[in-house]
Amino acid sequence: MAFDGIVIANLVHDLNEAIVPGRISKIAQPEKDELLFTIKGNKGTVRLLASANASLPLLYFTDTNKPSPMTAPNCCMLLRKHIANGRILSVTQPGLERIVRIEVEHLDEMGDLRRKYLIIELMGKHSNIIFCDENNMILDSIKHISAQVSSVREVLPGRIWFVPHSGEKQDPLTIGEEEFKALIRSTPQPLSKALYMDLTGLSPVVAAEICHLASLDGDVSAKDYDDLSLTHLYHAFTWIMDDVRQGSFSPNIIYQGEVPVEFSSVPLTMMEGGDYRRVDYPAVSGVLERYYSEKNAVSRIHQKSTDLRKIISNALERNYKKYDLQTKQLKDTEKREKFRIYGELLNTYGYGLSGGEKSLTCTNYYTNEEITIPLDPTLTAQENAKKYFDKYNKQKRTYEAVTEQLAQTKAEIDHLESISTSMDIARLEEDLVQIKEELVEYGYIRRHNTGGKKPKITSRPYHYLSSDGFHIYVGKNNYQNEELTFKVASGNDWWFHAKGIPGSHVIVKSDGKELPDRVFEEAGALAAYYSKGRNNPKVEIDYVQRKVLKKVPGAAPGFVVYHENYSLMAEPKAELPEVK
Repeated sequence: MAFDGIVIANLVHDLNEAIVPGRISKIAQPEKDELLFTIKGNKGTVRLLASANASLPLLYFTDTNKPSPMTAPNCCMLLRKHIANGRILSVTQPGLERIVRIEVEHLDEMGDLRRKYLIIELMGKHSNIIFCDENNMILDSIKHISAQVSSVREVLPGRIWFVPHSGEKQDPLTIGEEEFKALIRSTPQPLSKALYMDLTGLSPVVAAEICHLASLDGDVSAKDYDDLSLTHLYHAFTWIMDDVRQGSFSPNIIYQGEVPVEFSSVPLTMMEGGDYRRVDYPAVSGVLERYYSEKNAVSRIHQKSTDLRKIISNALERNYKKYDLQTKQLKDTEKREKFRIYGELLNTYGYGLSGGEKSLTCTNYYTNEEITIPLDPTLTAQENAKKYFDKYNKQKRTYEAVTEQLAQTKAEIDHLESISTSMDIARLEEDLVQIKEELVEYGYIRRHNTGGKKPKITSRPYHYLSSDGFHIYVGKNNYQNEELTFKVASGNDWWFHAKGIPGSHVIVKSDGKELPDRVFEEAGALAAYYSKGRNNPKVEIDYVQRKVLKKVPGAAPGFVVYHENYSLMAEPKAELPEVK
């Protein structure tokens, strides 16, 4: 995550456009470390959320109105007293620091014009929201930091606020080429690390992007590069800094599959292609709100599904072990036919034995080859034959039983792996309800006493619209796969599925029309994406018309058989617009 000085600069640029000049109409404190301002600005009324949460410091415009406590905290009451209905004069950022300084003009108790400063420091665990007078004296703050907590800077009423010391870091907006090269060259660290350790406001991801733009390896020591290489680096660095000075930002989120992995206010060209995709936004507030809500949703789903994943994992592990054991047992029965032949040959040639022999050499009339049969010298030929027939019959019974057990175990593994893939596809908590219900129905989870009532199912299949206007449906789990294939799809609709691996059923409604080639490619890409092979560069996809599919008798929901199909290779991606 790159909540760095460049993102802050983007925020300050957007704030100036939206709320300068503007009036603060409401101030609320929904959380102990969070403030919500309602501001009447140039573009109408907006809500500005500021959070000093140690793990998730934020500042962005939001449409969501959070409920506030019945009694406002002291800090909120103080802000209301001083700057409620105050006029916002400016929003600034010192250097490229992760600090936003909002200047507010208001009337005091005597009716005189006064100025106050609301300072939002977005510095990870050191984040804070500080309220100061015109002389930078702290009136209050969301977090009080005493000398016992920090010997560097106290944040308490009556103390003077100043920009936290950033060590020997230089301001990237003012540094010249020679000073830049001398600074980087003097650092024994890798080039990428030297950039964000020596220059204020640069995050590791932006530093890596600068190295990428200069075609330099960021993991190589800065000292190993010559003057020309550092000149290229400075030019790449200058391109980005020029955009910051001019207010030319490109807010975006980088996704890996469906998961947001990075955001920035500069294009991250190093993360283009492969399984990465970039989504651009008109304003950085939209990036921050979307990124953190989706990130939280992914984390929440993973947390909520931990117990289910453990149940599936344990069941799979048991079945893998059982499958290996049964495979070994089946291998042990491979000699059964040899024992039957030994018995038959002994019945045929055993009359020539006088007793006490340890072996019999004769012609195997099945192959016309000579064969030597081991004998128990204490038994007659007929008794040795009976012994071999007993071994044969025992191994034959074992073979038949284990073959059936092996098929059952394989079916159970396939079923569990399909449920595991459904877990990976789930985006919302409601998607987990149907998966849990399947685990209950098949005995992996015991149903709690709910009066015989089943849980309400609100999860629905994904619904996409192809580039040519055809409706495409994707099942999120086995129940939805079953319903889509055997209830929603008609005979001439097309069915897609990843070949030989667990995945979603993808149905394209043809409406009696012939599908363009592009629709097959787009549906194949969805089938590849919503499968166990979603992280592979290409996935083989089987596709047929629905009318050739048959349900497997007695199998778990969503399992089908077909004896004719077409195939295509598809790149896993889900880039079509969803129909809500």
